Amino acid sequence: MGDSAKKGISHRLVHLWLVFIIVIFSGTVVFATMRLTDTFLDVTEAAGRSSELHHAAHELMNASDYLTEQVQRFTVKGDVRFMDQYFTEAFESKRREEAVATMSGDSRMDAARSRLQEAMDHSVELMDTEYYAMRLVIEAKGYRDYPEVLKGVTLTEEDAVLSPEEKISLATELVHGDAYYEQKDAIREDMQASMDEVEKLMSIVEASEMDTLRSQIGVVHVAILIQAALLFFLIWLTTRLAINPVMGAVEEIKADRPISEVGSNEFRYLARAYNKMYEKNKSSIENLSYKASHDELTGAYNRAGYEFLLSRVELDATYMMLFDLDDFKNINDTYGHETGDRALIKLVKVLKSVFRDEDCICRIGGDEFIVFLMHSGGLQPGLIEEKIEMIRKALQNTEDGLPPVSVSIGIMNGKDAKDTKELFEMTDAAMYRSKKIGKGTHTFYS
Repeated sequence: MGDSAKKGISHRLVHLWLVFIIVIFSGTVVFATMRLTDTFLDVTEAAGRSSELHHAAHELMNASDYLTEQVQRFTVKGDVRFMDQYFTEAFESKRREEAVATMSGDSRMDAARSRLQEAMDHSVELMDTEYYAMRLVIEAKGYRDYPEVLKGVTLTEEDAVLSPEEKISLATELVHGDAYYEQKDAIREDMQASMDEVEKLMSIVEASEMDTLRSQIGVVHVAILIQAALLFFLIWLTTRLAINPVMGAVEEIKADRPISEVGSNEFRYLARAYNKMYEKNKSSIENLSYKASHDELTGAYNRAGYEFLLSRVELDATYMMLFDLDDFKNINDTYGHETGDRALIKLVKVLKSVFRDEDCICRIGGDEFIVFLMHSGGLQPGLIEEKIEMIRKALQNTEDGLPPVSVSIGIMNGKDAKDTKELFEMTDAAMYRSKKIGKGTHTFYS
């Protein structure tokens, strides 16, 4: 088999050529699609705008009719609820003002907005009559609690001396009479004129946009066919060179077998790298059984495990921490060796609870422990200090019947060491510096 067959086709090279071809043929697709999208959005916007403007005109009339309904109920029944609902609409809901604002900002809407504003002005003028009618009812009923705006309405001398029944009769006439409804008709006429202007403008806009849309669809159809053919070929090639090899690799990994070196050149390179790690890992597992690598008392890695881990540590991505139990001999002498053993076991349990599963805890001496913080080259010292504080608090807790203990700690970032020997020596030096400073402290080597 030739060298090129062993290497396979370069996925990168194939994709570069495909990308170049697709870019050339996709120029038309992108341009036509963008134009088509813009046109479609314009059509949709025009339709939505038309509906919005119609709704705005109707809302103004609905709000005006609602105000009329509330003031008429108030003059007939004298129930303050209707007065409150009137002013809620007028000063809080403000549907009339929102209707006029809807047409703002578009110069094409000037004519429609002008007629809608006239309807709004008539509605506002009508409110003067409605205010006066409500003030008559308030005077007739003797209400003391009513909106501040009505306090500014002054009855004429002639109306002020009317009896309560006459005031209510006059108020009812004001909001039910012919003059009142003539103003309402003027509002409707302005609103209808506004809607006619909207329909005229929107029909022109929609017709123009639809013509443009139809002319662009044909171009897009042809461009899509070319694009589809290129994408089909790309999918087929990706499946052959990458997806199928990956799926096969997944099955082989599940079966704990080496990966077949097939597919693109890049995937074959990954397969070879994985197979090397696979063989190395298999060999490592066989050479390092649990009993041979772990301390029987604490369950931490023993000296052999530590040496194995140290020989494979990635300096740039590892922190080393050296823990030494302070006055451990005194604990054994005072409380007995059984208590000393329990203290060591407690320390390892605490370390396992604080550090991640991927971090490795090793017992390298009687009361000395090493912790490898794996994949942590960029870890901030502040986070390490938080973990140290958690460890100290746990070791000072005596609820388990053990005496409080402290540890002196040395810490070293592997990226600052030239090799693993120097890494340990610097970490050890940092720990002894902690001992000199005062037991129960920690030191970062610098």
